[in-house]
Amino acid sequence: MISKSTPKSKVCFSQTSFALNNNQIPYFCSPMKKVAFYTLGCKLNFSETSSISRMFEDRGYQKVDFLDTPDIFIINTCSVTDNADKKCRKIVREARAISPNAYVAIMGCYAQLKPKEISEIPGVDAVLGAAEKFQLLDLLGDFKRGETQVLASDIEEANTFNAAYSINDRTRTFLKVQDGCDYSCTFCTIPLARGNSRSDTIENIVKQAREIGESGIKEIVLTGVNTGDFGIRNGQREDRFIDLIKELDKIENINRFRISSIEPNLLTDEIIEFVSNSERFAPHFHIPLQSGSDELLKKMKRRYLSDLYTQRVSKIRELMPHASIGVDVIVGFPGETDELFKETYKYLTELEVSYLHVFTYSERPNTPAIDMPDAVPVNIRNERSRQLRSLSEKKKRRFYTQNIDREATVLFENDIEEGNMHGFTENYVRITAKYDPLKINELVPIRMTQLNKKGLMEAYELVQLPFMH
Repeated sequence: MISKSTPKSKVCFSQTSFALNNNQIPYFCSPMKKVAFYTLGCKLNFSETSSISRMFEDRGYQKVDFLDTPDIFIINTCSVTDNADKKCRKIVREARAISPNAYVAIMGCYAQLKPKEISEIPGVDAVLGAAEKFQLLDLLGDFKRGETQVLASDIEEANTFNAAYSINDRTRTFLKVQDGCDYSCTFCTIPLARGNSRSDTIENIVKQAREIGESGIKEIVLTGVNTGDFGIRNGQREDRFIDLIKELDKIENINRFRISSIEPNLLTDEIIEFVSNSERFAPHFHIPLQSGSDELLKKMKRRYLSDLYTQRVSKIRELMPHASIGVDVIVGFPGETDELFKETYKYLTELEVSYLHVFTYSERPNTPAIDMPDAVPVNIRNERSRQLRSLSEKKKRRFYTQNIDREATVLFENDIEEGNMHGFTENYVRITAKYDPLKINELVPIRMTQLNKKGLMEAYELVQLPFMH
């Protein structure tokens, strides 16, 4: 473990709450010390930040906005791309400009991968790795500035599942059901940043989902590093993802569940068939592809080839013609020639999917891909990324157009722009409507009518709507 002096756990008494620990050593916090959070990266990061923020509030801290001169900044980082690393540095500079004397702590994937590098960023007071982030309140004591603390164990120490879900941040809640990854994709640092695959129990997740429903939340997004690999505890498979979603489907106080992302080799026909018959699971799948070239899929060490991916999409379309299907794709992977890129472009053009998430390959330290020959020049990577993003816009517009005159329910979010509110249907069509405060966090039956100039779907409200998948 890389570490400076680690303070003993203490008891914090505040105006609003106190907590006890094993050592039973009391100390007093400054009344209502203010803490702000900033999250980079994925839905999983958002769920963890939200849970950690509630830990602070339970100890008597006041959660505030980033600009509200906090006493403490907690920055949750991502390290999927080089750009995410640079964003971390920028956020630290901004925090220091807002509150020069505030305490700045960095956690998350970047913190696990490069703790020493982060500790050398001017203004950083503490760096916490994957095994330490959920203990930061005890590890960092009263958040007094001094020598920078680096608290980052080897990734093998991150072997505990820490439950997390977001709430009060958005209309939808991100519920963490799985963490870590046992795959060895040659471009990816996530196993190095989050450790091996591990999960909560079905019983605990169902309990959390019911609690979320009691708070008035209507939609839960199931999230994880490798969500479909749910069910591993202590290195052994105890459950299956299909068993989890069957139990969640029985919860009556949640209207809608959504699967955030699932690998094609883990998206079984059984799961697809279950979702097609479910009244609560949304007909929306986000399925990583990464490349339409089998040659590159093999170099990436993905656990499928394009034929399996095609089968999954075809099965979804057979059972749920109007389902939304999103695709992750990487451009510029080492060895991606013009011919192989064209193979991916052609494959995606012919594939009946709804939108693309396009990632430009960036070299990541300690991954096999960084040493592969035939690196693609950055300008060519960027041009290929532009082409696929353009294709994504065409795919999305076609998908939206196919939904015109269909009936659906939209969950309106507190997302207001120019007097209009927005929300998503079951199959992930973004709806725009005139702002009505009574409809925020409400499921409203609508008929989709037309696309506006911004490519958003306009609709009118229905009095009644029979269930339609």
